[in-house]
Amino acid sequence: MTNLNSSAPVTIVTGGTFGLGLDISIELAKRGHQVVAIGLKESQVSSTAKGFDAIDSAIEQNQLKDRIDVFEADVSSQSDIARVVDFAIQKYQRIDNLVNNAAIGPLGTILDTAPDIFEKIYRVNVMGVYLTSKMIVPIMAKQGGGSIVNVGSGAGYGKPNMAAYATSKGAVLALSTAMAYDHFKDHIRVNVVIPGGGGIISGMSLGRFGGDVDAFSDPKRKIVGSVAGRPINGTDFANSIAFLLSAESSTITGTVIDVGCFANQGGPAPLTN
Repeated sequence: MTNLNSSAPVTIVTGGTFGLGLDISIELAKRGHQVVAIGLKESQVSSTAKGFDAIDSAIEQNQLKDRIDVFEADVSSQSDIARVVDFAIQKYQRIDNLVNNAAIGPLGTILDTAPDIFEKIYRVNVMGVYLTSKMIVPIMAKQGGGSIVNVGSGAGYGKPNMAAYATSKGAVLALSTAMAYDHFKDHIRVNVVIPGGGGIISGMSLGRFGGDVDAFSDPKRKIVGSVAGRPINGTDFANSIAFLLSAESSTITGTVIDVGCFANQGGPAPLTN
């Protein structure tokens, strides 16, 4: 199969069909990337993400039909990821970038989080990053380099009522740094981007409120937002990821960019309640 856009970087975005992931897919495609957006049609625990209607509509609205391939795959399934990688290689002959965005985030302490839910969170949020990276890193190394951006969370530094989710995102931080060291000589950059500050509208954030937009947007909730004086949006997030995938960041690896509020890292902004 011939690559119709041979000059375009080929970028796989997991969880790229809804919410922040959808914004990432659309923005990268607008910037000239050939995007393979991975998602699931069935809704996942604690998320409102469901089906491919949102990305199909966005592709049509932005006239990006030739720039985005939509692929149903479970990031915790080795066979599913293998199919995605095979598809990208057969169609485009290369994979330049990987954005590991897929995640689930049910709330709960260790006392009220069932073992199967804890394991599922870990399999999606950590094993998903491991499996996609394990299959794509050798391809990048053979090509002479590449860029991986793993989506983290302020919860990765520890937050209340997020025991399993925080554990998984802390693991993503550690795994990302380890990968940055391990594949430094392969010219593969590995960085983390965190959507921070609160008030971010996404399938996961709304899912934690049962999909109730009014409850999520209740002004009584104290939201830090960002230095811009508002919560970040998908475009803010996608812009930072696009930078880390670009030649402008060719010397940057093993770093964390917190897009929003860095209170999680000890900054002066107040923590959310």
